[in-house]
This record gives sequence, C-alpha cells and structure tokens, in this order.
Amino acid sequence: MTEKIHTLLVCGGGSSEHEVSLRTADFIAQQLQADDIALRRVEMTADGRLLDAGQKEWLLQHGVLRANDGADNWPVHCVVPSIHGYPGETGDFQSALEMQGVPYFGCGPEASKICFNKVTSKLWFTALGVPNTPYEFITGLDKTDFDKAREALARWGTIFVKASNQGSSVGCYKVSDGGELDKALREAFSYSPFVLIEQAVRARELEVAVYEYKGAIHATPPGEILAPADTFYTYEEKYSEGSHSSTQVMAEGLSQKQLDAIEAYSYRVFESLKLKDLSRVDFFLTEDGDIYLNEINTFPGMTPISMFPKMVMNAGTDYSDYLCSQVRRLARAQ
Repeated sequence: MTEKIHTLLVCGGGSSEHEVSLRTADFIAQQLQADDIALRRVEMTADGRLLDAGQKEWLLQHGVLRANDGADNWPVHCVVPSIHGYPGETGDFQSALEMQGVPYFGCGPEASKICFNKVTSKLWFTALGVPNTPYEFITGLDKTDFDKAREALARWGTIFVKASNQGSSVGCYKVSDGGELDKALREAFSYSPFVLIEQAVRARELEVAVYEYKGAIHATPPGEILAPADTFYTYEEKYSEGSHSSTQVMAEGLSQKQLDAIEAYSYRVFESLKLKDLSRVDFFLTEDGDIYLNEINTFPGMTPISMFPKMVMNAGTDYSDYLCSQVRRLARAQ
C-alpha cells in the first residue's frame, strides 16, 4: 500500500435520488479530510459511466481507477459508495466491488438487497419477531390483485401503496378513498414490479442511527421527524428547501420501556440481517404505544439536514473520525 489511503468516493447513480446523492457526497468529502487519506470523487451517470469534475471518464477495474484516455491510473484502497437507490442501496455496485476484491464502506450486497425491497424486508422483520405495520403485497394489476388491495383499504380505512424497490418515499402514495386506489396502484407499479399495501397508522416517526465504531456496534437514542399533521414524510419534505417538516435529534417523552424496546429491535435487525458499518433504522410509535419497525436505510442521507450524522454526533462520536477510522480499517484489511 502507498503511504496514503487512496479512497474513491462514488456518487450519483441511476435512481431518482441522484441529486441527493451528490449532496451526501459533498458532506462526506468535507469529513474525509486527513493527512493519510487521498480522496478522489467521481459521479456515476444513469448508464453507469464514472466522470470526474472535469468530465473525464474513468473505469474502475481490478482495484485500479483507470482513465479512459489511458493518461492516468490510480490504485484504489477503499470505496465509499455514496449512492442512494440503484445501484448502491440495491447491492449491485457492492457485488461488482466484491468481484474485484475492493473494500468498501457500508452494507454488503445481500443485506442491501433485503432492506431495499419493502416486501422482502417486511417478511424478514416478521421472521425475526420484530413488530411491523400490517401489510399485504401484490404482484400485478389483475382482478385478484385489485380485489386484495380494495379489501385492505376496506379493512384498514387508510393505506399506503408503496413501490417495493424505491427509497426516500418515491413511489409511495397515501390512499383513503377507493377512487384514488387505481391511480396509486398503477403509479406504484410504474416504479417497481411488486407493490406493498400497508396499513396507515397515526404515529410518531422515530429514527435510530446504528453504526460500527472502534470495534463495537452503537445505536443512538431515537430522533424524531416532525411532519405536518395528516401528511407523511415525502421525498420533497425530506430534501426540499421549502420543507414543512422539522427534526429533533432526540425524541422527547418516551418511556424507558419504549426506549429499551427500540434499542433492542435496532440491534437485532442490524446483527441478524448482517448489516455493516452503518444504517438508519426507522420506527413508528402509535398513539396506543405500539412500536412498529418501518424500514431500514442501508446508506442514509448525509446532507446538512440529514438525521443520521446529527444523531451520531449527538451521541458523542466525532463524525470525521468515524468516517476516517472506517476507511483506515477497511484499507488495512485489504
């Protein structure tokens, strides 16, 4: 290994979260400043090409970043795949890195795939004995599937129709009127081949940062998303400058029993699903005091307003040291 750790920061990707990925990469680049780390950033286009700031095209091959014009080669000791959605959170990019033997920061292919798919993740939560919101899933738009969705709406009153393979509330629709159901189903299927039908619950939205640091797994106290009444935390609410939502880095008013349960569930899914390095585990706390696991984000947003870095720092962890130490650990293991 050379004196410096050559760290490749890859952002962008082919999903609807491309632009947010760039903002996450901005924040990570600010934090990965250390004398022993040489950082190079490339943006992945929707068709998988890697471009630097000067629009030079690169190819990552056998652990070496190679310029397509043949003018430069750069050995890579660690990759930080700052890609929300496809192909980062879906596990595809990690699979390619493993085939090349390149260490990377974040969860592996199988864990990423499980958590990104809303149907698969719900089945896993149930198998692990972790409470989650009641659900059905459908595989098409035939009469049987429509009837199943209509029955769920009649049973629960209000439902969420969710594309199975999207992040950040993309392809997610709240439905309380039968006349809205057809459109919601068709739009959800335009994003994914499978659709989750989930009971809508009136609940507080809580988030926990779970991460590995200095040889141990840490779970922060839950923070809270405070969205306007009778709305849900849409993509626009998460990332737009005009968002009406706010966040609290530590949720207030939870009993010790609730805090203990949320912590135990967070550790259980992180360890049982073989997550690695980081995740954000999201919960609902209903008006009746029920705790439901909502979803797991295997590469949470790290924009200036994102909850994951705020919660990690609030827990007393220096965020720059956290990222730098992970890169050093991965490079040493190469």
